[in-house]
Amino acid sequence: MNTVDRLSVLKTYKLYVGGKFPRSESGRVYEVTDSKGAWLANAPLASRKDARDAVVAARKAFGGWSGATAYNRGQILYRVAEMLEGRRDQFTAEVAAAEGLSKAKAAAQVDAAVDRWVWYAGWSDKVAQIAGAANPVAGPYFNLSSPEPTGVVAVLAPQDSSFLGLVSVIAPAIVTGNTVVVAAAEGAPLPALSLAEVLATSDLPGGVVNILSGRTAELGAPLAAHQDVNALDLAGADDELATELEKAAADNLKRVLRPGTVNWTADPGTGRLLSFLETKTVWHPMGV
Repeated sequence: MNTVDRLSVLKTYKLYVGGKFPRSESGRVYEVTDSKGAWLANAPLASRKDARDAVVAARKAFGGWSGATAYNRGQILYRVAEMLEGRRDQFTAEVAAAEGLSKAKAAAQVDAAVDRWVWYAGWSDKVAQIAGAANPVAGPYFNLSSPEPTGVVAVLAPQDSSFLGLVSVIAPAIVTGNTVVVAAAEGAPLPALSLAEVLATSDLPGGVVNILSGRTAELGAPLAAHQDVNALDLAGADDELATELEKAAADNLKRVLRPGTVNWTADPGTGRLLSFLETKTVWHPMGV
């Protein structure tokens, strides 16, 4: 029996907006190559309209997600980690191609990303213990401070860590009740677009995470200026772009987390976890 060579079934990558997988409304794509310049895939080149649509989806999902119990959010994040573990080989291959890593080093990055999901999932019902307080006051009152999510967070994913860095900026934002619009790493968007498939088949409600691929500066500008975006994580912006976007964000007083040198493999601490929280303080009379 003669063996007939099969034609490769090339994957069509799409955006992830509102729990669905649309193509860019512009119809544009761009070539994604590996670390040696070899072609990997065509990724959708998202437009300003796609960015606005993603913000609408994130805002629509915010009420239900922020209103869910902390325990429920933690369980959903843990489910995402379970799904990632089941697709470990796929993500290892994609990270290796995107970042020019050996299979062993790429696998270590994927393992660290899964562990980080689990780590942040565990914080869901504990963050109030470190960010809230019962405040001493002079008078017959209870004075209680409690953390609340900021709202819709626009995230420019790290350019130097296509998967571990991506997870390290998404998970801390959503576990506390925020919803996010993420611009994936411009040169290595495929792990992010594959992560979208995991999120869509977990228990995460549509719109909580929205993932766009394309030019970081082109997507960052409308997100920074958008009046319905409440906060901005500039992890994937260079200093010049970060300064430009921070100025645009000032128009509606967005909370901005500027980029810095980050070792994504190190213990993340609670910095990002607390960056997109507001504090609500309530006074209540004790009664007599």
